[in-house]
Amino acid sequence: MEVAETDRAGAYEVVVVGGGAAGLSAALVLGRARRRTLVVDAGEPRNAPSAHLQGFLSRDGMPPAELLAVGREEIARYGVELVRDRAVDAVRDAGGEFDVTLAGGRTVHARHLVVATGLKDELPKVVGLAERFGRDVLHCPYCHGWEVRDQAFGVLATTALSVHQALMVTQWSKDVTLFLHEVDEAELSDDDLRRLAAAGVAVVPGRVTEVVVEDDRLTGVRLADGTAHAREALFVAPRAVPRNGLLRRLGAELRETPFGAYPVIDERGLTSVPGLWAAGNASGFAEQVINAASRGYRAGAAINGELLFADLDAAVAARSGAGA
Repeated sequence: MEVAETDRAGAYEVVVVGGGAAGLSAALVLGRARRRTLVVDAGEPRNAPSAHLQGFLSRDGMPPAELLAVGREEIARYGVELVRDRAVDAVRDAGGEFDVTLAGGRTVHARHLVVATGLKDELPKVVGLAERFGRDVLHCPYCHGWEVRDQAFGVLATTALSVHQALMVTQWSKDVTLFLHEVDEAELSDDDLRRLAAAGVAVVPGRVTEVVVEDDRLTGVRLADGTAHAREALFVAPRAVPRNGLLRRLGAELRETPFGAYPVIDERGLTSVPGLWAAGNASGFAEQVINAASRGYRAGAAINGELLFADLDAAVAARSGAGA
């Protein structure tokens, strides 16, 4: 069920911020465990540009929007509420619980808070690149490699780590060119150069200024010197920007990685702040959709256990006090 913005702010056992695969999976487990749960969904899934999701057993090839629509239907069966809104702030009260402020003006209270806000991909500033992202400008060979197999690939280097991406995509095509773009040739190690040569990857120095598109399909890239190179698919590693604002405001310990700052969590998804959990791409860069759903499931099950035993311990303490 969706909650109108005018509804009275309520108290929930769990508030889940983020309505993607991780957040919905956590909410599904909690709903089935009969926990009063609210999902706050800003409607910004990372994979929105993609036409299909791949590698998710039984859902291979499903449009991402369809997966989320099915997920919203499933959580509604178990009484989980969903509000289309953005969580703009959160504070932890004296009792260790959470007050979450929404952009629409509501404040909701939760005993436990799950942050499943994901991350944002920032693409290099190349003319025409963003418009093709998720179509023939791609970032993940496991997500898109099969669909473009044996085509002429380009890899747009943004850091020296792009060498790894260029080598990886040779599993899907033997026609691969690495465009150094923002990377100086001197930044490539001898091992990099030997591996690229062994894999048959051509290396082209110079900045890429635009992607060439004809008849609504990518046909190549153009460099700053005016030269054009024919390609059919272009792989790029966007800059990952984790949506970790709530985690920062609540004091969760973060760890810096080459792909942004992510919370330090245990195997269940619990952060350094008691009652504060992270799942999906909010917890790590490499969480694909199926992994994100798994992370959400694990967090949801762990939260139910935490709530159950906290209530039992409180009941035991109350009985002991009454008998004293």
